[in-house]
Amino acid sequence: MMNPAPLATLALLRRLLLGILLLGLVGTATELLLIGHDENAWQVVPLVALAMAMLASLGMAATRFRSATQATRLFRTAMALLLLSGVMGSVLHYRANMEFKREMDPSLTGFALFSSVVQAQAPPALAPGSMVLLGLIGLA
Repeated sequence: MMNPAPLATLALLRRLLLGILLLGLVGTATELLLIGHDENAWQVVPLVALAMAMLASLGMAATRFRSATQATRLFRTAMALLLLSGVMGSVLHYRANMEFKREMDPSLTGFALFSSVVQAQAPPALAPGSMVLLGLIGLA
């Protein structure tokens, strides 16, 4: 007979990670809504991905799906959407910043251009990385 202590520890860690994930999802969605990140279809994508991830996370917490396999599959899909949304958001933010920086100073190239682009505050080029982090926490 297996010692139940490791299983109880694993269950506790999973609940803690799910709680941390839900906190991050709600916080990120709130921030995006407060800054008005809904001006066009591309800006709505992370909000939709966050909403889907919240629903899937709550579903995992409540286990209200027909089977654990179905809930897990839906949850993993939502986490994959977070990952994809974060990568795509970083690309879009980076491109927008690069376009602006090149207009402001056409002589910028190489590392100077890269550095200027990633340090730009509007839109923050690396901020969508938080979506990737949330997706990875969920997959953990």
